[in-house]
Amino acid sequence: MATNIKGPAIFLAQFAGDAAPFNSFDSITKWAGSLGYKGVQVPSWDGRMMDLKKAAESKTYCDELKGIAKKNGVEITELSTHLQGQLVAVHPAYDEGFDAFAPKEVHGNAKARREWAEQQVKYAAKASHNLGLDSHVTFSGALCWPFLYAWPPRAPGLIEEGFDELARRWKPLLDVFDENGVDVGYELHPGEDLIDGVTFEMFLERLKGHKRCQINYDPSHFLLQQLDYLDFIDIYKDRICAFHVKDAEFNPNGRQGVYSGFQSWVNRAGRFRSLGDGQVDFGAIFSKLAAYNYDSWAVLEWECCLKDAEQGAKEGAPFIDSHLIKVTAKAFDDFAAGATDKAKIKRLLGI
Repeated sequence: MATNIKGPAIFLAQFAGDAAPFNSFDSITKWAGSLGYKGVQVPSWDGRMMDLKKAAESKTYCDELKGIAKKNGVEITELSTHLQGQLVAVHPAYDEGFDAFAPKEVHGNAKARREWAEQQVKYAAKASHNLGLDSHVTFSGALCWPFLYAWPPRAPGLIEEGFDELARRWKPLLDVFDENGVDVGYELHPGEDLIDGVTFEMFLERLKGHKRCQINYDPSHFLLQQLDYLDFIDIYKDRICAFHVKDAEFNPNGRQGVYSGFQSWVNRAGRFRSLGDGQVDFGAIFSKLAAYNYDSWAVLEWECCLKDAEQGAKEGAPFIDSHLIKVTAKAFDDFAAGATDKAKIKRLLGI
């Protein structure tokens, strides 16, 4: 029996800031609730939203966060460690750029930065448990990403060793999530080593099918790769534990295609858009997820190269709400079926 998707919810990462109402968990959840959202996905790295270490160590503190959310008409859907997860695996080419995701005391020290990130991810597992959550969203990080395009030709065994190492780093973290009863939804995203179904399978195989290794489904990244995002659901339905509702468009021309020629977002062939402004077929997505018994949250992740964030957030709640499917409890033609009559069935079959 199919079940109902929960929502609408909103990822707070793109909205948190130093000005009200985006500068505290209380005020930002009140803002989200006022727009019609029922859930919030919380960026665990942002101290204006929460103290992750405290949440890992104190259920009382987590109850307080839940109480604030409930007072404002929303609930916490998942915690996010996208930034910390990114730092679990960083190729040296990106060391300086990704230092910005970590505290200053570990800048310039890749080993210390990774240890900090891994501890953060462990805290998130325990905090999720204390909050009563059963799923989490993150990035995998990357060691192989600079070698995505095979020119110059890759050294034999390079990619295999990179994925072996990525799995070695994540296995103990996934075990902590398992101890806390929480699934980990990796967002398959350019810049990570997990970018599509094939790379996810490579990772999962090395983890021997770890049950907590799951997917945060985001069709926008698949549209920009020209991957069949509906077929993806058919293939990986049993591994999807979270859902980012994000739109995108791909408009190739004689000058640029998938790679978009180093252009700014507004000038790329592939661009993220606010919900309803892009090309993603959300009607088909929500239908497939509902048919496959996805019963977790539909979470707006707002990123748009044109539209203002607050306008996108305001439009996002009714957009998601209009796509939520209240799954029927009976077939539409039940009225015409009649009661089971075994004698009649045999006559109809000629047996």
